[in-house]
Amino acid sequence: MQKKVLAVLLIISCGMFMGLKVTIDKIPRKTVPGASIIYIPSGKYLKYACFGHSSLLADLIYIWAIQYFSNYSVPERFQYLTHVFSIISELDSGYLDPYQIGALIAIYDARDFDTAMDILESGLKKNPEQWIFPWQAGHYAQMLLKDFELAKKYYQTAMEIEGSPPILKRLYANAVYELGDYHTAWENWLEIYNSSDDERVKKIASNHLYRTKAAMDIQKIKEALKEYQSKFNRFPEKLTDLVTSGFIESVPQDLDGQDYVYESDTGEVKTAVIPWKR
Repeated sequence: MQKKVLAVLLIISCGMFMGLKVTIDKIPRKTVPGASIIYIPSGKYLKYACFGHSSLLADLIYIWAIQYFSNYSVPERFQYLTHVFSIISELDSGYLDPYQIGALIAIYDARDFDTAMDILESGLKKNPEQWIFPWQAGHYAQMLLKDFELAKKYYQTAMEIEGSPPILKRLYANAVYELGDYHTAWENWLEIYNSSDDERVKKIASNHLYRTKAAMDIQKIKEALKEYQSKFNRFPEKLTDLVTSGFIESVPQDLDGQDYVYESDTGEVKTAVIPWKR
């Protein structure tokens, strides 16, 4: 009985693919050279045709996809990007490389950030134990879009996955700093500094702590300068005038105990050294 059912399914499957082939053969090949796969409705149909070798077929389609999307003679090729990589993921959802490379092609070749995020989100959904996908999404959001809120979200997701690398805490702390949440950034960098045994990491954390404290101090000083200017219609000659005038209790110093550099003509306040050159 089982053999009869299998035979019927095989005949139906062959009939479906024969019909599909007839349709595909009517499409001019020169417009999409070697791209019959893009007309397959879904990877689940291919699973019935490969008789348990879906991982091997996913491999073959992945290799073909890299060649196809590198073919500059097909200007409309990127409209099939999501579809092709979804076929691969349906054939082998645990095959990690295609998600990463698909997103890479979407970002740098197609210039399509949304598609890249969709591919990485799909990878994370099907492989929730893989921190690499939210990390890559956060990296793109931070470096290419300068969307630090989105980067923060993805870094936080990656950090919560078991086995994620310590560098994610630093990336998260930096994204928080860029959002202007200096208090949270300070807490994170302080935790990184205190918990690391790596002197290189401690130095990096120290520099970020210096930068974060400076940002908080300078913000406080500038608020006082604004109030002083509003009252006296000028900037003070020196920062200590803010204290004697009652606008702040004391003039803060940087993490190394040095005074901030102040320009009375412009009201500019900055650190005496660049954080990375301490």
